[in-house]
Amino acid sequence: MASLSISSGLNKAVRQQYMSLPQGGKCQVTYIWVDGTGEGLRNKTRTLDTEPRSIDDIPEWNFDGSSTYQAEGSNSDMYLVPVCMFRDPFTLDPNKLVLCEVLKYNRLPAETNHRNSCNRVMEKAKEHSLWFGMEQEYTLLGTDGHPFGWPANGFPLPQGPYYCSVGANCAYGRDIVECHYKACLYAGVKIYGTNAEVMPSQVVGFLHGGDGQTGLPPLTFAFVSLQWEFQVGPCEGIEMGDHLWVSRFLLHRVCEDFGVVATLDPKPMAGNWNGAGCHTNVSTKQMREDQGLQYIEKAIEKLSKKHKEHISQYDPRGGSDNARRLTGLHETANIHDFSAGVANRGASIRIPRQVGKDGKGYFEDRRPAANCDPYAVTKAIAQTCLLHSEEENN
Repeated sequence: MASLSISSGLNKAVRQQYMSLPQGGKCQVTYIWVDGTGEGLRNKTRTLDTEPRSIDDIPEWNFDGSSTYQAEGSNSDMYLVPVCMFRDPFTLDPNKLVLCEVLKYNRLPAETNHRNSCNRVMEKAKEHSLWFGMEQEYTLLGTDGHPFGWPANGFPLPQGPYYCSVGANCAYGRDIVECHYKACLYAGVKIYGTNAEVMPSQVVGFLHGGDGQTGLPPLTFAFVSLQWEFQVGPCEGIEMGDHLWVSRFLLHRVCEDFGVVATLDPKPMAGNWNGAGCHTNVSTKQMREDQGLQYIEKAIEKLSKKHKEHISQYDPRGGSDNARRLTGLHETANIHDFSAGVANRGASIRIPRQVGKDGKGYFEDRRPAANCDPYAVTKAIAQTCLLHSEEENN
């Protein structure tokens, strides 16, 4: 069995005694930012004299960028610029979580601050009322990096009964999933839903005396899902990246309390197992109106001509992470080929069957990796589908 963190074994009842103490009118504000890896999150907390009513009430702060892969030690101060505020589901009202952009010493965006350029693109595309919905897949691991619940020297049964499953023999980690869901709702994250995914786990139990004392063999009684998905959206423009990053922060914090790790690695286990993606659903005002299918098809045609460019933006390592996942197997298209189809989960772009029937709606880009930066993904889609043709005509 995979290992739990030491902190998860601490007495949480003792913690609650202190968490329920009054704050004397003060407010704790936790600043959250993306670090220099482009996928890790950092945070630190300060006290404000009063509860902020808007993002304008939260001051800029700074941090040591040399400790987050974002600066040299000789010039390490980086700016934290608050951009989006949420309620704090861990310390509760009136306390806040605030997502921040990172600026360098010269006030220019840090290399992994993709929000800055994404926001400029979204402002240019504002007239299109561009909606996104992103499907975040993740895998639960022990602190030793082994899939939570997998046997130390073996594998569970093949995939099949785990997707959207229910029951102790099919779904594992539901406590984490439901706590994360509630945390998102409390915080104000636009979480749409959640479900168990395809990749399984295994728990080994014993039948009667099957504990080594009576000679009876152990009974393997549960093959369960450790891969889950949650969806965030619909969100318009820059809001998509803001809400997905905060939902990821909440996921990691909830998992911290339970002593496990949520990895967004696109292929956490090599072999005949599904990878993890972040399928991105896209819709413009024209696509949602009658006869909108023609605009969906035009967008897909544009995307087909920029396939390599998009792949380079769909994981934090220029496509090398996704190369392990986009093999043409396990409900993916091959990373080198572009394809599209109705209800085809083996295509780069899927048009849902209901959209094809209604003649309007949205399309799903299935290429982004689970560890993608949503700002980079949504920026690339907006540029290709909405802005490139306008720029060419000007």
